[in-house]
Amino acid sequence: MRVLHFFKTYWPDTFGGVERTIHAIAKGTAKYGIESDVLSLSKTPLENSVEFDGHMAYKAKLDFEFASTGFSREVFGRFRELSQKADIVHYHFPWPVMDIVHLTVSPGKPTVVTYHSDIVKQKVLLQFYKPLMFRFLYDVDRIVATSPNYLMSSDVLERFKSKTVVIPLGLDEADYPKADNASLARWRGRLPNRFLLFVGVLRYYKGVHILLEAAKRNGLHIVIVGSGPMEAELKQAAGQNLHNVHFLGSLSDNDKIALLELCAAFVFPSPLRSEAFGLSLVEAAMFGKPMISCEIGTGTSYVNLDRVTGFVVPPNDVDALSNAMNSILDDEQKTAALGAAARDRYLACFTAEKMCSQYYSLYRELRGAVAHDF
Repeated sequence: MRVLHFFKTYWPDTFGGVERTIHAIAKGTAKYGIESDVLSLSKTPLENSVEFDGHMAYKAKLDFEFASTGFSREVFGRFRELSQKADIVHYHFPWPVMDIVHLTVSPGKPTVVTYHSDIVKQKVLLQFYKPLMFRFLYDVDRIVATSPNYLMSSDVLERFKSKTVVIPLGLDEADYPKADNASLARWRGRLPNRFLLFVGVLRYYKGVHILLEAAKRNGLHIVIVGSGPMEAELKQAAGQNLHNVHFLGSLSDNDKIALLELCAAFVFPSPLRSEAFGLSLVEAAMFGKPMISCEIGTGTSYVNLDRVTGFVVPPNDVDALSNAMNSILDDEQKTAALGAAARDRYLACFTAEKMCSQYYSLYRELRGAVAHDF
């Protein structure tokens, strides 16, 4: 069986949360005999159409971007060509151009869309996009929500409950080899013994500004890994006074793994629904770290269970966040118990193997339904 994944961006151009999920599905379903292709946009489509971890990453020419949406004339022809070879077309939402391509170049194959997130930021443009969005979602065969929390809280998914299933995102532990001793020793020398870790792109919805306020109140050491559009503003907000906040910028995977091994706990203060799942929380759970996150009605509260694997606090509440940070670090026995529960939850719910077996079953169901209809 051949599956075509379709999204606006993919490796080697970018490798964010959605891209990592596509990679995990393509890699993990290969053992079931699934051959995967991925089609995305690129400024350099010829150079960046490459084989990646056992599957092909094809590119169409990116013409321009507007409101975080890539546009391409070439993508219509590339989609027609690749979808003809596929047995299943697997869309990754949201990307309005994808909706247009699907409705213009009907693949004539079973279709599934992984619904990664509502459109949150572009509220004005959303009103113009809604008719197209609903027509696209009505037309696909199956929708996948990434958590029961998101399915229950999304007004859009509410319309499509009858054809929506839940398959949580998962990560492969094999992609996270233990950090080498040299890296561990180097970071032990640079950082305090006990610290809370944040990992993520420094965007408006990550809540790092709230984390800085909490760190100012409790004086705990915070390590921030990542770069992004809010980086300069956040560093300016921290100023010279927050000697307990350590901005490390973007790091290699080996260094990030070292910090996940060394940290006492993981803090993820995203206060907006733009944070639809939080793969960084899954990473923390994989490493057996207690977590702090906010209740925003999304997958973050599915990964992190309040007072089981960590603490879930109200969004934008500096006092609650500060108190949760103190609670985790004040009691090492509690920290260990929460971390062990987080590790158990990763193994039970968020492995790539579990996610991929569920997608394989869904692919078989969709293909079987078509064969039965025929």
